[in-house]
Amino acid sequence: MIIAFYISGHGLGHAARDIELIRAILRRHDRVRILIRTSAAPWIFDGIRGPRVDLQACETDPGMTQLDSLHIDIEETARRAASFHRDFDRRVEAESAFLHGARVRLVVGDVPPLAIAAARSAGLPSILLANFTWDWIYQYYPEFDTIAPGVAGAIAAAYSSATIALRLPIWGGFASVSPVTEDIPFIARRSARSRDETRAALGLDGAERVALSSFGGYGVALPFDRIARSGLTVLSPDRHPPPGFRYEDLVRAADVVVTKPGYGIVSECVANGTPLLYTSRGRFAEYPVMVDEMPKMLRCRHIEQMELLAGNWRDEIEALLTQPEPPERPRVDGAEVAAARILATL
Repeated sequence: MIIAFYISGHGLGHAARDIELIRAILRRHDRVRILIRTSAAPWIFDGIRGPRVDLQACETDPGMTQLDSLHIDIEETARRAASFHRDFDRRVEAESAFLHGARVRLVVGDVPPLAIAAARSAGLPSILLANFTWDWIYQYYPEFDTIAPGVAGAIAAAYSSATIALRLPIWGGFASVSPVTEDIPFIARRSARSRDETRAALGLDGAERVALSSFGGYGVALPFDRIARSGLTVLSPDRHPPPGFRYEDLVRAADVVVTKPGYGIVSECVANGTPLLYTSRGRFAEYPVMVDEMPKMLRCRHIEQMELLAGNWRDEIEALLTQPEPPERPRVDGAEVAAARILATL
């Protein structure tokens, strides 16, 4: 039995959580195979590729055009969305034929509307998995009214045929699929190693103040030498972790993660009990929702972008670490919950 996953190539968060979900599905059912269609970088999936997981390149959605991790080119985003949806029906027809030829039984979309539309055309059940929908994102920007008119409505129409939507925490949108929406806990990567084990592997002692700088695949220029002179040890995913260790091990080992807010890093800070120092990310539709929801889930604090880029982190980090923990930590077993629901649908 084959399940097709259509995964947005925007950022790393979609792929990261789907990898955890795919692992849970494979553990639960030994006769299921997974076919991944995505434009995300192939290396992200190295940990799960094998006889039961096939990775195929596919332009699933236009996503957002990022100048770097903190800035979005809205007009170019709208132009790409208009271009992608200009021949959306042809894309749906091609993917529908592909699903038939591959003998797919169920489609999961995180969160390309193409996945849901193709499943409907192929007569297959489909599951939308997300914490936001692209129609909600695009409607946030007035530029879409002139550059990409009708695109948000077309996306909503595609989503409306989903068999079910599994809605993750810190969500926005879902009006087009609300009658079939079920809320699930966070899907997040949790470190299997202790904080001390990872720190020892990195050559750090327990007394050092350690910050993990995490700005996704787009990056941002930061003055690491100046930050180090303030007495902070800064880790970054592109230089760490050591062989055999994973990104989530760095999250657990750090005293604080310095980042821009997004589902992936927020969920992993929650799962690993690490405070989050965040900066703004411009006109990003999810940002107000994140800022409202994060304090209920973990210790977090805002740093002005000017101070972040100047390397003035130390005082903000010390202030963050004096904040009390929220009274409750959210559940992070969403991968198991979603796997059970997906297999029940299959």
